[in-house]
Amino acid sequence: MVLRTPRLVVRDWSEDDAAAAMAIYGRSEVARWLSPAVPVIADEESMRATLRGWIAENAASEAGVGHWALTLAGPDGASGRLVGGASLHPLPVEEQDVEIGWQIDPEFWGNGYATEAGRGLLERAFANDVDEVFALVRPANQRAEAAARRVGMTWVGETGKYYGLQLNVFRIRPSDLVAGRSPAPAAEQRSDAGA
Repeated sequence: MVLRTPRLVVRDWSEDDAAAAMAIYGRSEVARWLSPAVPVIADEESMRATLRGWIAENAASEAGVGHWALTLAGPDGASGRLVGGASLHPLPVEEQDVEIGWQIDPEFWGNGYATEAGRGLLERAFANDVDEVFALVRPANQRAEAAARRVGMTWVGETGKYYGLQLNVFRIRPSDLVAGRSPAPAAEQRSDAGA
């Protein structure tokens, strides 16, 4: 287990997660926002290969950076049903800046899981000496923008230097996370889905 939030367990991926992960990453509502950063995943074997890559990256990465599975926390604290994935990884240009991303199964949209996992992962990143974290959001991805704002990120501009796309850039620093600790109103939580 990487961390536990009130309702989620954030844990390392396993190749055994391939079928459940494919049911999320293979859905058009999720996949349309991921390419080209995450190549289109067409079948379970492609998902298994992607998971193997993420597992290897986690093993070689610095503390606080990686790709993880998001599962519901069982009553005994054990990891339950897979509801999505999240990552903190270096941006492709210069690899000095860290990007956060999350993908939630559309069946679980509206439960605030992206916000909950995002805050937990940001706290972990800042505890491991990451100075700031960015989210790159396509202008039409209103759910991802809302989730970025709910974890305490602020819009800092636009960029065209990543993935060949024009993207909105959100940023958070440790002091912003502390300032953004108040819970979101219930109506905002219901609209939370992540990218």
